Amino acid sequence: MWLYDKKLQYPVKIKNPNPKYAQIIISQLGGPDGELAASTRYLSQRYSMPYDEVVGILTDIGTEELAHVEMICAIVSQLTRNLTMDEIKRTGFDTYFVDHTAGVYPVSAAGVPFDAKYIGVKGDVIADITEDLAAEQKARVTYDNILRLVDDPDVCEPIKFLRQRELTHFQRFGDALSIAQRNMDSKNFYGYNPAFDKKTPIQPRYR
Repeated sequence: MWLYDKKLQYPVKIKNPNPKYAQIIISQLGGPDGELAASTRYLSQRYSMPYDEVVGILTDIGTEELAHVEMICAIVSQLTRNLTMDEIKRTGFDTYFVDHTAGVYPVSAAGVPFDAKYIGVKGDVIADITEDLAAEQKARVTYDNILRLVDDPDVCEPIKFLRQRELTHFQRFGDALSIAQRNMDSKNFYGYNPAFDKKTPIQPRYR
């Protein structure tokens, strides 16, 4: 299914550790609008999606989101490397440190652990694609907020790259919605999923 190129999608080379920044950025790993939720959401939604073109979009974007998980983990790891106990205490990183040391653990910026409730999978064409459009915009806003709080160019450049990808994904999900609209009966477009047409037995689609 995948070919794994063993390098980050965009380089992460942070010279100056900063645990405060790490506590902010980690939200895009384990927060409600983060990359872990996105990748799991899209790669799960594809199984109930009846249109192959949209399945392809979900697979492409879900796979790329895994690469973004990798980038966020690299950013957090580099921001928290070789910290002294004084730095840990002074920056407020001690509350994270006591549970996870400097391991990369999926939590939000508020310290709430990742929760499966962040993964929106309804099994309905319109509900799922609309969820995805909203998810990309919420992730974009999170990156905007991160950029308002961070001023290290080594950190900002990969964050800007990730933000731009959210805009591209939003456009692709717009295409997915158009594809679904073309394939569905216009009178039944809203609130109708052809996978559950009573005239057609439901068949699981393993892709």
